[in-house]
Amino acid sequence: EAIKYGSKRKTFGVKLVNHPVLRNKLAHMARQIEATHAWTENVIYQTINMPEDLQMIKLGGPIALLKAQATQTLEYCAREASQIFGGLAYTRGGQGEKVERIYREVRAYAIPGGSEEIMLDLGMRQSIKVAQTMYGAKL
Repeated sequence: EAIKYGSKRKTFGVKLVNHPVLRNKLAHMARQIEATHAWTENVIYQTINMPEDLQMIKLGGPIALLKAQATQTLEYCAREASQIFGGLAYTRGGQGEKVERIYREVRAYAIPGGSEEIMLDLGMRQSIKVAQTMYGAKL
């Protein structure tokens, strides 16, 4: 939505997507989305190909960390998209409707599975336990 809007909207006679600052925002959004998507694909691949008993041991931590990453990415992209849309991001109808809704509801997506702090702590505790148990790491 941000790219579509930025391709239409002009400021100072120039489309928003032709401003370096806006392209920088879009690049950071795309980078975070692509990284989160790649991580999701990796966890799905492991879930499909790893024996179930190993999944229970190895994947709890990465899944918790991925959940925190996905929530942070959505929150970041919603915030940056609202910056691109400006005042339209605060209207419940029209061009900024999707951005307004995501920005308004982004925190609600994080709460049901646990806060980011809880997910990050769980992810690290699980990862440390796996490293110590399976690889003899001393942390």
